[in-house]
Amino acid sequence: GDVALLPAEARVHEPLVALDGGGDGLDVLRRVAAEAPRWLAPGGSLLVETSERQADTAAGVLADSGLVTRVDSCEERYATVLTGTLPARRARTA
Repeated sequence: GDVALLPAEARVHEPLVALDGGGDGLDVLRRVAAEAPRWLAPGGSLLVETSERQADTAAGVLADSGLVTRVDSCEERYATVLTGTLPARRARTA
């Protein structure tokens, strides 16, 4: 794909899996999201840096795995972070 268009310093020093996430760039996120509910504690969160243009799609991936999502952006740093939180267990009532 587009990996060949990346700067040489990225292609040489980063693992291919970090640079090529499949057709839409979210293959690795899908694998992580599928497993996250198994290893997150109730109320625990997974934070993922993403691009602003992929934030909604990425949030959908986490939501499909049962996580509650939130997107935060910092325009000054050109950064977008997606948080997926495993809902806390509800206390049982008598």
